[in-house]
Amino acid sequence: MKRNRRAPSTSKVRRDVTGGKRGDGNHRKRRVRRPDPKLIRAGKPDPTVTGVAGLVGFGGYLRHIGVDRALHEAFDPLKSGRGVIYPMGAQLRLLVDAVAVGETRVFGVEALAADPLFTYLAGGVVPSTDTLYDDLARFDVASLGKLEDLLGYHGLVRVPELRGPFVHLDLDTSVLPISGELEGAVPGPNPRYHGRPSYHPMLARIAELGTIAGAQLRRGDTGFGVNDIPMVRRWVRRVQGKLRRGTSLCLRMDSAGDCADLLRMLHDEQVFYVIKGKITPDLYGMLPWVTKWRTTDVDAELHPIRQVAELEFSRGSWRDKGVNVRVIVVRSLERQGKQMPLFNGADWTVQVFLTNRVDDANEIAWDYDKRAGIEPLIAELKGAWGIGHASCYSFAANHALLLLKMLTHNLLDRYTTEQFSELPRWRTPWRRRTLLRVPGRLSHSGRQRKLHLPPGSPLRNTQRE
Repeated sequence: MKRNRRAPSTSKVRRDVTGGKRGDGNHRKRRVRRPDPKLIRAGKPDPTVTGVAGLVGFGGYLRHIGVDRALHEAFDPLKSGRGVIYPMGAQLRLLVDAVAVGETRVFGVEALAADPLFTYLAGGVVPSTDTLYDDLARFDVASLGKLEDLLGYHGLVRVPELRGPFVHLDLDTSVLPISGELEGAVPGPNPRYHGRPSYHPMLARIAELGTIAGAQLRRGDTGFGVNDIPMVRRWVRRVQGKLRRGTSLCLRMDSAGDCADLLRMLHDEQVFYVIKGKITPDLYGMLPWVTKWRTTDVDAELHPIRQVAELEFSRGSWRDKGVNVRVIVVRSLERQGKQMPLFNGADWTVQVFLTNRVDDANEIAWDYDKRAGIEPLIAELKGAWGIGHASCYSFAANHALLLLKMLTHNLLDRYTTEQFSELPRWRTPWRRRTLLRVPGRLSHSGRQRKLHLPPGSPLRNTQRE
């Protein structure tokens, strides 16, 4: 009997891409023996060895697309004068490198200062962390806006390439618990972190790309409301300006978006939306009277397990704002998320969606489910990028550091996509291992410097011998 071959595991695929050696257990005749590490003697220190050789290719790419120039032009005025040793643009560029290789706090620069390549790229010397803290505290409202515009620009570079009826802009907020007394870090209403000081940032992503279209740090006691609508309008217009002809913007948001002022703004901006509705008492009271259910899914015995209907319902606040909202109700026997039981059956659960789209109601409901992709993205931003690690007392400084991390996320995504299109769409930790945190040796001969990389590294294709 012919044996079925197993598909190659993910680890083997990653090993091939990074130039690793495959196991040879099928051909080896002798058992593997581990050597005694004590027999390895320490050699002379080599001041040319680096652990972040990938910063050379990354830095060259950023200079090519104008990031260095943009940082200097936008932020050098924050720190002007003849006595300036560390220009503001250079400081931010140094922090981009530090964040890219995985340092989530400013004082992580102290460890990188021992790396000869990082120090060389920083201009020959790495400033003290006190200087970096002071420089981040220089940010004001105007400069924060410029930094937010820059991250949005690099997050939307590939949007004109997207085809289809919709490009989806997903909005969400997250709670970042903070240790210590920092400006703006106060307890909020979130039950999971009840009584803990926190920040409550708001993020927007392009679902089709996984990039950040906008970010804003907010106080921990701030919930989504009317005050956030100007920022959402700014993000909406930013994305709309990049769409190709024939493609529309669709905003997706959880029940926090069930806000008449937000719906009015989206109507004025001619933006489609799919928002999870708040099941308020007046809406909940109408659900048991819905009779025109359309079955969209059945079980093996042809019994309905998912049904869709449209509800003739309008809030008074909607009418006051002059917006017409299409209300879609989905009931299911497969509980997902925080669905609510209907009165006429303990097994049925229900979800309500608000939209201004005119296509099939069931398709709209399934389209909203794809918004769930923003949750693992936020988890990655917390774990790999440390957006919850705030090192400064100043709220503006922490806001600037958050935006700088989001900018670096977009830059690394753009670098990987444009320069290494053959690589899989890995998460940030594997991108760093493959493209940034790579061992190497920086040699110096005359006026020329060379970077020596491991054999098989994908970075060798970007380096000229």
